[in-house]
Amino acid sequence: MSEAPSIVILTGAGISKESGLDTFRDSDGIWAKVRIEDVATPEAFARNPSRVQEFYNARRAGLKDPKVVPNAAHEALARLEREWPGEVLLVTQNIDDLHERAGSKNLIHMHGELLKVRCEYCDALMRWEEPLSTSTPCPHCGRKSGMRPHVVWFGEMPIGMDAIYEKLDTCGLFVSIGTSGNVYPAAGFVQHVRYRGLAHSVELNLEPSQGATLFAEVILGPATEIVPAFVDRILTDGVPTAV
Repeated sequence: MSEAPSIVILTGAGISKESGLDTFRDSDGIWAKVRIEDVATPEAFARNPSRVQEFYNARRAGLKDPKVVPNAAHEALARLEREWPGEVLLVTQNIDDLHERAGSKNLIHMHGELLKVRCEYCDALMRWEEPLSTSTPCPHCGRKSGMRPHVVWFGEMPIGMDAIYEKLDTCGLFVSIGTSGNVYPAAGFVQHVRYRGLAHSVELNLEPSQGATLFAEVILGPATEIVPAFVDRILTDGVPTAV
């Protein structure tokens, strides 16, 4: 029996929306209320670090709300990782920890993690659940004014790109879930896989993304419905052959 093909799954804000977290690019999403240039760039942090810290403090507090829990889509992906006989890599654009809480372990947060901070002076990376301010001293080096959210801002390099492309080059199935399809480099993953011609590609989304026509298969609907159904299908029927 041949080895089971590996699977790479990309997730975006759409998978966490049904858990009570705002998306970014919907008409009522975060970027409709706050300017990217004010809170999500290195220049914004240099210009007004207190404003940036307040923005991420509020998001950190929202993630800790007891009502915000993993949903059926998160749980289905954790189940796929547990039960699929080959490798399953989950690449997420989300900075929440809902995938981990659902049980996913083979995971890359390409845009960072909201519940981690790092020191720009000593490069220490640490878990952090409390409010952060410009006067917060680094627990490692003791210096102030250097602590920042461990989040990839616009203009910064996403995390783990070499490892991600290595897995995209060898996977037999690429799945994109809940993404807008207009934030690169993640939006280019399907083109990378399609160019290889060796993997089946599927988009699972509430509505078609900007790159939906690049996928071999598009399934639309709420993540909590279509993701568990898709996982059931893969575990029962296996990975379709690339065409």
